[in-house]
Amino acid sequence: MGSDLLERQLASLLYTRDWLTNAAQTVAFIRQQFADLNWAGFYLQRQDNVLILGPFQGLPACNPIPFERGVCGAAARSLQTQRVEDVHAFDGHIACDPASRSELVVPIVVEGRLWGVLDIDSPIPGRFSAADQAIIEALCARFVDACDFAGSARGF
Repeated sequence: MGSDLLERQLASLLYTRDWLTNAAQTVAFIRQQFADLNWAGFYLQRQDNVLILGPFQGLPACNPIPFERGVCGAAARSLQTQRVEDVHAFDGHIACDPASRSELVVPIVVEGRLWGVLDIDSPIPGRFSAADQAIIEALCARFVDACDFAGSARGF
């Protein structure tokens, strides 16, 4: 399914400016539209150098995640998407669910500052392609555009 169609479908779910509602809708939409996922959710930066669990779908998750650990921490530190084919080979990986084998983490930047990350896990090694990454990044941009972040994480 193409990025444009997925973006339009997600936009139809983001009918409020409330970031919390939209975050929950975004995660549910991603879990519904992409095959072979076992976890999808947001981690929010609510204090310096730490990510705190936000809306998610999947098994209970690790919380908190310091910036110096894991794929989520790497995305938060670098402000760059992390696409990892085998999380067990990733130095510092945090194994919340031992069934997870690959991971895609997109930093969410609002007004030039890290708001949080979208974390997506799969039990399939190498599950995420460059095309998947581009689509998920576009969906994250749609999420940011749809939200009013006043009063959310980090005082936006």
